[in-house]
Amino acid sequence: MREPIELHVGDVVELRKPHPCGGRTWRILRVGLDIGIECLTCGRYVLVPRRKLEGRIKRFLEREGLPVDGGSELRL
Repeated sequence: MREPIELHVGDVVELRKPHPCGGRTWRILRVGLDIGIECLTCGRYVLVPRRKLEGRIKRFLEREGLPVDGGSELRL
């Protein structure tokens, strides 16, 4: 089993599949076993199981407290 990805409230991520509204960017609002994310296009709030979200993250656009140059690709 691999180590969980470090996620923080305030991180902005791009997911692999778009939301029905067409948006791909989400802000993390809650961290725990389930991750609360908000679509930055339409504002919809969704709770997603951590393991499912970790598989869907394409890259980080903003990291809370960490510099990101042009979006960091997620490498596992």
